[in-house]
Amino acid sequence: MGYQLPTYVARMLRQLEEAGYQAVIVGGAVRDLLLGRPPSDYDIATNARPEEIEAVAQTAGWKVISGLGRNFGVLMVVIQGKVLEVAVFRGERYGADSHRPEKVWYTDKLGEDLARRDFTMNAIAMTREGQVIDPFGGRQDLDRQLIRTVGKANDRFQEDALRMFRACRFAAQLGFTVEQTAVTAIPNQLERVAGLSLERIKEELDKTLLGDYCRQGLEIMADSRLLFTCCRIKDHGRYQAVDILPELEHLVGLPQNSHYHCYDGWQHTLRTVENTPPELLLRWAALLHDIGKGMPEVRGIHDNGQPSDHGHDQLSAVMAQTIAERLQIPLKWRSWLLWLISHHMKFHYLRDSGDDAVLRWLRAEARSGQFRSQDGLAKGFSQLEALCIADIKATGRPYVAAAEAAFGQRIQNLIFRMPVRTSEIACSATGLLPVLGCTKHMGAFLRWALQSVQDGSLANEEPELLRAAEKWIVRKEQSGILS
Repeated sequence: MGYQLPTYVARMLRQLEEAGYQAVIVGGAVRDLLLGRPPSDYDIATNARPEEIEAVAQTAGWKVISGLGRNFGVLMVVIQGKVLEVAVFRGERYGADSHRPEKVWYTDKLGEDLARRDFTMNAIAMTREGQVIDPFGGRQDLDRQLIRTVGKANDRFQEDALRMFRACRFAAQLGFTVEQTAVTAIPNQLERVAGLSLERIKEELDKTLLGDYCRQGLEIMADSRLLFTCCRIKDHGRYQAVDILPELEHLVGLPQNSHYHCYDGWQHTLRTVENTPPELLLRWAALLHDIGKGMPEVRGIHDNGQPSDHGHDQLSAVMAQTIAERLQIPLKWRSWLLWLISHHMKFHYLRDSGDDAVLRWLRAEARSGQFRSQDGLAKGFSQLEALCIADIKATGRPYVAAAEAAFGQRIQNLIFRMPVRTSEIACSATGLLPVLGCTKHMGAFLRWALQSVQDGSLANEEPELLRAAEKWIVRKEQSGILS
């Protein structure tokens, strides 16, 4: 089977080969090609040394980006506007650090380079002509949809603790099974997670959440207790421990009201995440939307003996704020995340209400400062609808998500009666100026008009707004405010 390589990749391989070196594609690109998936990027490995790679690039007129990777025999070469990672065949030895090798050495042997990699499916190389070099049975594992470590799982995870998270992430992205020996090995190496950086952990969590099989990856993380460990950040030159997601642990096995739920708190959460569109903000909201359930502040028991968690949406938002700050979720996302979590039950409660109740809700949100525009308000409620439909589907009960979708559409129709800022008042300055007489009254009128339109006492239509402006200016003149 032939594999079509991008021209810039083929050119780099050919240039190295013509200079007398061995050069192959390695890692994820080979895996994706064998799976029939378009690779997101390409990595090249070669027996050429860094100075030799640079010389080859200079001869071809390609720019080499200087960086720290050179210390590990990795150069970034810019070809046809694309950045290509070219690395020297190397071996590694690990020590106390939980992620970085203690010692790296160059080698002329491709097999030694492949042997240092994490999983067999990532330890496959491919030549420019498409010949596959697979010393560890990675291609067979791809066919079996199996994530298996190169060598003993305990050794691989002890060397680099991030590989445990990567195993879960690959399960989430590919839907593959993690070999049982690897799953069993994870709890043995949990203490090594403490030496990993928050940045690395957060990157793996994000990729896991976005996976088509995210439930699969998250389940392994919880079962192995990876989610409930801690990593670290460097603050003013000193390392500090950072909890990952211990707030999720109590959801595992947490009973829920069986009239409304078939699953415990954790299984419901997993199903909510996988039913949410693969947008990172939404997936985080789904993961954290019910973390308040089961907490002493909200857990109660109905007269019929069923558990209840009234107010869990608000408590979940409070807990999510702490998590967002701790995990350094971008500031621009935090208020959206907390808004989605704190409002997901309100969406359900108001589903069967009339338009007046819904408009009161929209009016409060339009004036809350959370949204900067009518489009932003529409987007926010669209995301809330997606979260709440996923929440309903994840109950396992025969509820009709179409009812939530219909409510979401009704909200979108009503939003266009709810401007958020004065610039969304449908009246031009050119039309208002002859009525108001001068521009200095424009701002005051538009603020009054915005509130009136939001209240529903004034239509957001230019003819009516101009008539309202005529009456407004007269009132202000009679009261002496404009004198």
